Amino acid sequence: MSKRVLQGIVASDACDKTVIVRVERRVMHPVYKKFITHSKKYAAHDEHNRFHVGDAVQIEESRPISKRKHWVVLDGPGDSAAADRGAADAAAGAAQLVESPAD
Repeated sequence: MSKRVLQGIVASDACDKTVIVRVERRVMHPVYKKFITHSKKYAAHDEHNRFHVGDAVQIEESRPISKRKHWVVLDGPGDSAAADRGAADAAAGAAQLVESPAD
């Protein structure tokens, strides 16, 4: 059975190694046929405290980590802060390669 993957926005990062992610979904009202936005908060495991309030993240279902944590934050396209740091590290590494003499 495949694990569910959801996308959301980090609502809180106050806890250590945990972020609260708000996942929104749109459902149609059965009578009025109007789209309504429902949201739910999930506690997700963030091992290195990389994500902060407002970051777009993807979370994946996992084994129970604690009483209310059953999700893990994935490194993916939602990881904008880590991607920026990774790009800066890659640029610094490329600069070191250019500066080193090729004997």
